[in-house]
Amino acid sequence: MLKNPRRVLFFIILLTLLTLIIDLPRLKVKGKTFSHPTINTKIIKRDLEPRLGLDLSGGVQVVMSLDMSKLEQNDKDSAAESAKNIIENRINSLGVSEPVIQTAKTKDQYRLVIELAGISDIDQAISTIKKTAHLEFKTIKKDLSGEATFAARSEDFESSPLTGKDLKRATASPSRDPQNPGYVVNLEFNSDGAKKFEEITKNNLEKPVAIFLDNELISAPTVQAVIADGNAQITGQFTSSQAKQLAIALNAGALPVPLKIESQTRIGPTIGTDSIQKSLLATAVGLASVAIFMIFYYRILGMFAVLALVIYSLIVFAIFKLIPVTLTLAGIAGFVLSIGMAVDANILIFERIKEEVRWGKPKLESLFAGFDRAWSSIRDSNISSLITCAILFNFGTGQIRGFALTLAIGILLSMFSAITVTRTFLRIFWVKRT
Repeated sequence: MLKNPRRVLFFIILLTLLTLIIDLPRLKVKGKTFSHPTINTKIIKRDLEPRLGLDLSGGVQVVMSLDMSKLEQNDKDSAAESAKNIIENRINSLGVSEPVIQTAKTKDQYRLVIELAGISDIDQAISTIKKTAHLEFKTIKKDLSGEATFAARSEDFESSPLTGKDLKRATASPSRDPQNPGYVVNLEFNSDGAKKFEEITKNNLEKPVAIFLDNELISAPTVQAVIADGNAQITGQFTSSQAKQLAIALNAGALPVPLKIESQTRIGPTIGTDSIQKSLLATAVGLASVAIFMIFYYRILGMFAVLALVIYSLIVFAIFKLIPVTLTLAGIAGFVLSIGMAVDANILIFERIKEEVRWGKPKLESLFAGFDRAWSSIRDSNISSLITCAILFNFGTGQIRGFALTLAIGILLSMFSAITVTRTFLRIFWVKRT
C-alpha cells in the first residue's frame, strides 16, 4: 500500500473524516442539533462525550487515612487494597461515573485518595464515604422472651461472632418469589462466615438476627431456616431503592480497617469551566506558535507539516474519546507536549531532506533518504520517552498517571503522523512540484 501514495492519501482522508465525526461537539444551528455519534452495542455503550477529570468538571477529592495499628505488617498491604475495592464498590453503587480511587503509602501510613468528578450530589457521596462502616450481626439476648420481634430495642440484642469481615458481598435483585414481591438483598459470606452464620441460624430459628451498621440497627430479618452454604436472602417487600441502599450499607460494613477523613476538597464547576477555557487557549496558542515557526522556517515543507499536525491532533482527540481517557489539566499538558514532539520528528526529517538536496540528489531520492536517516533518531528518542511514560504511569498517582497516558498515546501517534502522513503529502505534492 505504501508503494502507492495516492491510496495512502485516500486512507488518510477517510481517517480524517472519521475523526472529524467523532470529535464533533454538540452544536445547535437554526434549531437543529448536530453531534457526534454514539456507540450502542451489547459489548460497548458510549456517547463519545469527552471525559473530564476533577479539575475540569468540578467535584470532590477526599483523602482518608487507614488505621493499621491492630494489623500485622504482612497484612497491611492486602487490607489497604481490600479497603480500596470496598470503597470503590460503595461509590459505584451511588452511580458515580469513573471514580478515581488510589492507595498512597508514606512510611507506615496508608491513605486512600478518592476523586469524584462531575457528581451531582456531593453531600451524599461524602456522607457515604465518611461512614466508618463497622458491621455487626447480633442476636436476641438469651434472657429475653422468644417473642421479641423487629420492634425490639437495640439494647435487646447482643453481639455474635459474625461481623462485616465475614461478608463477601451483598447485592440487590428482584424477588423471584410471588409471595414476596418487590426486591430482596442477597448475602454471600466467606468460608468462616458461612460456618458462623450456620451456627447462628441453627440457634435462632424463628427469631430475628439484627444487622447493625455503626451501632445503628438497619435491618432485623427473621431466620426462617438453617443456612449452611453461606448464601442468605433478606426479604421484606423492599423497593428497588430500599434494597439498593441496604446492599450499599452492608457492603460498606466489610471494611477491614477503620477509616478517617484527613482532608476534603471541593472544586466547583465554575473553576472547572475556567480551567477548560485556559487549557483551550494554551493549546491554541501552542499550535499557532508551532505552525508559524514551521511555515516561516520551512516554507512549503512547513505547510505540509502543519497540515499533518492538524490531522494528528484530530486523531489523538478521537482516541481519547474512544478509549476513553479522563482528561485533566496534566493530561492536556501531556497532549500539548506530544504535539511538540511530533513537530520535532518533522524537523529532523526536513533537515535531513535539505542536506540531501544540497548534495545534489533528486527530490524523490532526497525524500526517502531523509526519512530513512532520520528514523533511527526519531525511534530512539520516542522509545526513551515511552519508557519514561511507563515509569510515571506505574509509579505515579492521580494527574501524573493522566499526564503519562496522554503523552504516551500522543508519542505513538506522532510517529504515524511524521512517517506516514507527512511523507505521503511530500511524495504527492512536493516531489512533483515544478
